[in-house]
Amino acid sequence: MALAFPAPAPDKFKCKSQGKFAFNSLYKPGNIMLGAIFAVNFRAIPPELSYRSKPEQWKCDSFDIAVFQRAQAMVFAIEEINQDQTLLPNLTLGYKLYDNCVNLQEAMRATASLIGGEDYIFNNYQCHGVPPVIAIIGDPLSLHSISISRILALFGMPLISYCATCSCLSNKQEFPTFFRTIPSDTVQVRGMTTLMKHFGWTWVGAVGADDDYGLNALLSFKEEVEKFGCVAFSETININDRTKIFHIINIIKQSSANIIVLFLTKMVVTVLMKEIVHQNITGRQWIASDPWSAYPVLASNENFASFGGTIGFLARRAEMPGFEQFLLQTKPSLDPNNNLLAQFWEALFRCKFSTNDSKTNASVVEERVCTGSEDIKSTKTEYTDVSQIRASFNVYKAVYAIAHALHKLASCENGKGPFGNNTCAYTSSVQPWQVFHYLKNMSFTTRSGDRMAFDENGDTLPVLDIINWQKDKDGTMISKTVGFFNDSAAAGQKLTINESNIFWNFDSGKTPKSICTESCQPGTRIATRKGEPVCCFDCVPCADGEISSGIGATECLKCPQDFWSNDKRSQCVLKEIDFLSFGDAMGITLTTTASIGVFLSLGVLGIFVNYRNTPVVKANNSELSFLLLGSLTLCFLCSLCFIGQPSDLTCRVRHVAFGISFVLCISCILVKTIVVIIAFKATLPGNNIMKWFGVTQQRGTILFFTIIQMIICIIWLNTAPPFSSRNTKNQNVKIIFECDVGSVTGFSCLLGYIGLLSCVCFILAFLARNLPDTFNEAKFITFSMLIFCAVWVTFIPAYVSSPGKYTVAVEVFAILASSFGLLVAIFAPKCYIILLRPDLNTKKALLGREQKNK
Repeated sequence: MALAFPAPAPDKFKCKSQGKFAFNSLYKPGNIMLGAIFAVNFRAIPPELSYRSKPEQWKCDSFDIAVFQRAQAMVFAIEEINQDQTLLPNLTLGYKLYDNCVNLQEAMRATASLIGGEDYIFNNYQCHGVPPVIAIIGDPLSLHSISISRILALFGMPLISYCATCSCLSNKQEFPTFFRTIPSDTVQVRGMTTLMKHFGWTWVGAVGADDDYGLNALLSFKEEVEKFGCVAFSETININDRTKIFHIINIIKQSSANIIVLFLTKMVVTVLMKEIVHQNITGRQWIASDPWSAYPVLASNENFASFGGTIGFLARRAEMPGFEQFLLQTKPSLDPNNNLLAQFWEALFRCKFSTNDSKTNASVVEERVCTGSEDIKSTKTEYTDVSQIRASFNVYKAVYAIAHALHKLASCENGKGPFGNNTCAYTSSVQPWQVFHYLKNMSFTTRSGDRMAFDENGDTLPVLDIINWQKDKDGTMISKTVGFFNDSAAAGQKLTINESNIFWNFDSGKTPKSICTESCQPGTRIATRKGEPVCCFDCVPCADGEISSGIGATECLKCPQDFWSNDKRSQCVLKEIDFLSFGDAMGITLTTTASIGVFLSLGVLGIFVNYRNTPVVKANNSELSFLLLGSLTLCFLCSLCFIGQPSDLTCRVRHVAFGISFVLCISCILVKTIVVIIAFKATLPGNNIMKWFGVTQQRGTILFFTIIQMIICIIWLNTAPPFSSRNTKNQNVKIIFECDVGSVTGFSCLLGYIGLLSCVCFILAFLARNLPDTFNEAKFITFSMLIFCAVWVTFIPAYVSSPGKYTVAVEVFAILASSFGLLVAIFAPKCYIILLRPDLNTKKALLGREQKNK
């Protein structure tokens, strides 16, 4: 069963008022009345008054033509619905629209009048008064909507705002009957922060109104920004506090943040703008919240240098077919119930109706009389401009939302009432709580194809246009759409922006930067500064062996074991392989020197073999000399085992060959020294000691000394043999391939045994240095052993302190130096006599020298 409504009685609503009309309004009767609160007039605040600590009495003296278009959008939507035969047929919508003059007290009075009908004192015998409204469209301000919604919730009456964006109004526990056709500040803040992330703005400032709207917006904004950046400053503003305003201006001037977000109303931002322009603050990119971003005219003329290029977030622009023609048909009215029409006409044409009882507008410049026949089509103002319909379309959607809820109620959708009743017999009048019930789950598509629905929080679809304040070709300021933000889209697809269409009001014309500290480049890491936000930091170079390959790294990564950081600390590179190779200069030098030593040893051996029957060779024990030259050749050859990339095999061979060849060499010299001493003693009368140390004993002694070294090597190889290793500790940038001795004790025993034999040999040779030269070579052996011991004593500290391949080079040098010392000191004098002084290589010469020595 459909709802039954009383037929409209227009005559009865023309009762004569017994009191003075209290509001600026628009009115039309109907079966169902809709209430509305708009901010058509506002208080003009001169700069000299805006900073007074004590506010002036509120004056409703400035008519806003652009806002009046929004009021007319409600009238247009109602007229359109009343003519629609499919939506609410046989029912007529009426409206009562009040102007709140951007004042909370006026807004609360308007609310009380709308729900109580106490605007007039009527004669009950002549009329029934103004019908109660079933829903209210408005208030545009979040602060007003918060207060109004708390009152309306007591009556279950819906409040649908077209501009209130405070995220706090989404709380259904506190504001259960509140709806809005504009996305909340939560969506707006996400859009702003997504835009900031897109452009890399991590250091931003924010200023908000000192009310619930501003405080909630600042809190939400700070939470979102801190997910990727920092808020340089967050301040609230009160236009009546001059000290606070100057404090904010100083913060803006001193801050390094180039991006500043203003969560302010048009009236408050106008005051702040004047002071910013007065102090010539430029080079800032302003991000505008919805309440003031729709007014690009604010950046006109002298304001353009500071506020041109402002980026704002607004409800989606839409088309309203027939709306422009409707606006051009507007006519003035002297009816007190529709006095806003007269005020509009006076503001538009800068004239004054002589019979108008309303207060004179501050916008009237010329004192001329309005005739009512002025041609509105000849004007070009914000009122008739339908190219940027946003807030007006939100009003339009709000009216249609109520109409669709009423339509569902009137048609008893699904055959049930609001609470599942099986009857819809509401025969008197519709109640606000019934409309509220159907609004909660309402969804429809407008004539322009836009989908409209409310979610569980009473919010609409989260889509916003991104606009940019620019100058048109004729010099007028326009809002150019440069992108949009859809919070319901998939991650990464929420923001669509056309950067080429954005006007940046900077000298370079390029996208501004706003960071506290430049991002740390590869090779450095972020080091926070004590007591400062995380966006303000120092860039500390990575330590050796660590890298950061990306920009803005918070920590450096350690390179793998075989890698090291490059000079820029931006990537890990394979460590240089270091060993004493045959190919580098040092390796070539040592190899050449060792080869020369081998050839010299073999050459001397060849000379001795060739002149083996000469007295010099025979007198120096040719067999021991041959064996000594052979061992020296092995000493030179074993040095080559130390050159090249080490392996387990070469590491073992080099140390064993070194130990055995040198013991064999020193054993030969030791036996040679003993033979010289014994031979001298044998020349004394009655001494026959030489028969006890003949050739067999000499060979046995050499073999015995050598076998001891072999035993040491065998034990060493079987317990902890040398092995190849990769040394990454001595030099960080290199991997040193070297031979680890395995057992330090084994290596020490090998060197110690060689040192022991050398010391014994040196002592014996030193004691026998004054023996006759004809029969011994003690002086040469002493000198050779002195060289040998000096080389190996200096070898130890040099070996320990040399890094990398130089350690091996020192060892090879010690081998070669000691070998050359033995070869030259012992055999050079003999080769001199054999090759250059053959006259001395005779028995007579040797005997003569013997006698001379005696």
